[in-house]
Amino acid sequence: MAFMKKYLLPIGGLFLAYFFYSAHDEFRPEMLQGKKVIVTGASKGIGEEIAYQLSKMGAHVVVTARSKETLQKVVSHCLELGAASAHSIAGTMEDMTFAEQFVVQAGKLMGGLDMLILNHITNTSMSLFNNDIHHVRKSMEVNFLSYVVLSVAALPMLKQSSGSIVVVSSLAGKMANPLIAPYSASKFALDGFFSSIRTEYSITKVNVSITLCFLGLINTETAMKAISGIYDDASGPAPKDQCALEIIKGGALRQEEIYYGNIPWVAFLLRNPGRKFMEFLNLKSYNMDKFKTN
Repeated sequence: MAFMKKYLLPIGGLFLAYFFYSAHDEFRPEMLQGKKVIVTGASKGIGEEIAYQLSKMGAHVVVTARSKETLQKVVSHCLELGAASAHSIAGTMEDMTFAEQFVVQAGKLMGGLDMLILNHITNTSMSLFNNDIHHVRKSMEVNFLSYVVLSVAALPMLKQSSGSIVVVSSLAGKMANPLIAPYSASKFALDGFFSSIRTEYSITKVNVSITLCFLGLINTETAMKAISGIYDDASGPAPKDQCALEIIKGGALRQEEIYYGNIPWVAFLLRNPGRKFMEFLNLKSYNMDKFKTN
């Protein structure tokens, strides 16, 4: 008890104060001017809006999704909005070979990479889990495993540019939600993997930031259709254009997590400083020699 009063409580108080009140740098759109950015799942919804916001800021963008024709329209609009350059590469993230080759090809088109924004998901619907293992596997492969493949392929370029990985997740990856178990599992997996990798990068001095974006209900056509007659959020959906901007801001400012939606206090309730504090204490038990790289 004396040890706790003397050491743990003061340390914990300082940690929590820093966690909640430390100021972030101010975002400026020119931070993205000339930056080379990949956006996945960019044929519609949040991904499409991210591509447009980046274009307004003068970034180079390479977008991907399954529909070649839709992507071509997105690229045309990106150029109209002022993108330094815009390209599209169509394919499915069910194919891990495509995912890996896509990053390499995108890097060649732009001459490098500063930011990787991972946003795509497989089709899902709100229903009771009916023992469909195939759907669980597909959700994990597309919503999680392909994110890992893409980030691994991008890492050499991101190391060179001291770049950023931005992972678009969901509040369903922070709290239990009925009717979307496979989707929720894949989003929880993103938090576990990328938060762990962020810690490894910090210890091994890899200057690549990882931002996890936990989103509430956003007014995309896909989301509105999925919840129709099933889910009624009294606060209403948040706008997708502002959501896209917040995602870009989080990546540009190298924030660890961002929360966006119309639910009051969501960041305060789910950010979980207790977990951060326990991770900090737990790290003290590791043999740091195991983190040495050749």
